[in-house]
Amino acid sequence: MTYLKRLTILLLSAALLIACLPLSPTPVTPSGPAPVDETIPNAVIDVIFTEDSPAVESALLNAIRGAQHSIDLAIYNLTNEEIGDALLEAAQRGVQVRMVMESKSMDKIIPQGLAAAGISIQGDNRGALMHHKFLVIDDQDVWSGSANFTNSGLTSDNNNLVHIRSSRLAENYTTEFEEMWAYHLFGADSFANTPNPQLTVDGVLLESYFSPDDGVLNHLVALVNDAETSIAIMAFSFTSDDLAVAVIQQARQGVEVQIVMDEAQAASNQGGEYENLRQAGLDVHLDGNRGQMHHKVIIIDEQIVSFGSYNFSANAERRNDENVIIAHDPELAGAFMVEFARIYAEAQP
Repeated sequence: MTYLKRLTILLLSAALLIACLPLSPTPVTPSGPAPVDETIPNAVIDVIFTEDSPAVESALLNAIRGAQHSIDLAIYNLTNEEIGDALLEAAQRGVQVRMVMESKSMDKIIPQGLAAAGISIQGDNRGALMHHKFLVIDDQDVWSGSANFTNSGLTSDNNNLVHIRSSRLAENYTTEFEEMWAYHLFGADSFANTPNPQLTVDGVLLESYFSPDDGVLNHLVALVNDAETSIAIMAFSFTSDDLAVAVIQQARQGVEVQIVMDEAQAASNQGGEYENLRQAGLDVHLDGNRGQMHHKVIIIDEQIVSFGSYNFSANAERRNDENVIIAHDPELAGAFMVEFARIYAEAQP
């Protein structure tokens, strides 16, 4: 066999080997055209804040009561009696109700009552947190945000609840749910298999990521690095060095940065970024809510907003089960800016 033939065979073998290797789970960035979601009648992208209480609880109750065939709920904590009753009533009228919870929260009255009535609830049974707060109804309606389904979480704490109607976004959240509910895969055991990390709903680009498998921090840092004029952050917990570095660098480049943190968390967090950000000269305030300022929100240039269950912490990035949506939607970002301005006005340096 000639040298040329041997070289050709070696090159072809190497190409085949590379083609068979699994793809690495590197984060997806919105650099190319996003998959287009199907046109959905009465498409919805909407947000409710607990400042509008009892609108959040009412919206959840109406959604659960309107379910036709399925409800998948992943919730860190559930103690609201009305929500528990609505889930039970849905199951009794034939809706498939499935739940995943943080195990430490499963011994409370509402989850115990639902389990006793025959609703299947899976716990994570581990030290890290099943920290999700999302609901998927009838394979097309996704409800997600920062609110736990507790009395304070739906009323007095500062929280957001976003409703998006999209079967492709619902597919993402159902995939995450099935990993936990059917296969008992939590945290670092989860697969990087989000089917539609980028999608559009009525022309609005959405990025949908889950932690720890989708590398959420990389996406948030990239988001901050792309800011041109302003960054507004509402943070219940902020201990991420990488995110803080990105924010400080942008401020030094002339981007206006304003941050509101939960006062109790800023005082108690080990490795918290409050003093670091203030010493860098940033406009950082502590909230004025007697309850919790529980948002986990970044607003970029008043055009793009990220939200979900993901606190800006190492545990959220590496250990907990979390979800984040980045919405390239000036209208939704504007609604979050109104909430930010209200909380900022009540906060103290």
